[in-house]
Amino acid sequence: MGKFVVIGERIHCISPVIREAMANFNPEPILKRAKEQLDAGATYLDLNIGPAEKNGVELMQWGVKLLQENFDNVPLALDTANMAAIEAGIQVYNRSKGKPIVNSADAGDRIGYLDLAANNDAICIALCSKHGIPSDNDERMAYCQELLERGMGLGMDPEDMWFDPLFLVVKGMQDKQMEMLEFLRMLTDMGLKSTGGLSNVSNGMPKHLRPIMDSAMVAMAMQCGLTSAIVNPCDQRLMETIKSCDVIKNETLYADSYLEL
Repeated sequence: MGKFVVIGERIHCISPVIREAMANFNPEPILKRAKEQLDAGATYLDLNIGPAEKNGVELMQWGVKLLQENFDNVPLALDTANMAAIEAGIQVYNRSKGKPIVNSADAGDRIGYLDLAANNDAICIALCSKHGIPSDNDERMAYCQELLERGMGLGMDPEDMWFDPLFLVVKGMQDKQMEMLEFLRMLTDMGLKSTGGLSNVSNGMPKHLRPIMDSAMVAMAMQCGLTSAIVNPCDQRLMETIKSCDVIKNETLYADSYLEL
């Protein structure tokens, strides 16, 4: 399936620093966060501008141009509830390092995001859900099939649909973790790509435990065929685990310096 794709999650309007930078169109904090993530090994950067109901089009185009012009056309995931803003971001997007990712569609109210990706030759993260968290893998698979059929009906290559099983919080949903991993294996057996917000797994845990739990989960998920994840690339333990798993899976050629690559 190729080397694991790390999507950096840290340019997110939920962060007070980033929210203020976006409100004032101040490039410095955004460029700083971008550089930190790319230096740590991120492949894509997620640009999350939030609901952005008023100035979403302007803000997304500004953000896309800012990041791509400063970081050699770094590939981006465009993340907002404002569909017009995603489309506007794609209009100014440079594809030389990879297609834009639309983040994200589901089989319910967000199904239009899949149409948007299809119409603009973009990758789409497809959540295997409709209304909240699916109750079991049969439900996940039904939504996966629904999204797959719709995307292919619109002319999308299945390679451009990255299916998200929904990583669940261990603290409170501990008994659901193995089932989610089994679903990743099912996606892999179907030849499909997968992704998801991996940091959700350790949500609510003490700060010192989060890198340990996230690293354990990414190793187990990669063994089940997970091909990408939305993570904090500045988590050194996590990135060391991902890079080591890529070596073990023979996706990266081993060298004594492999952690620095």
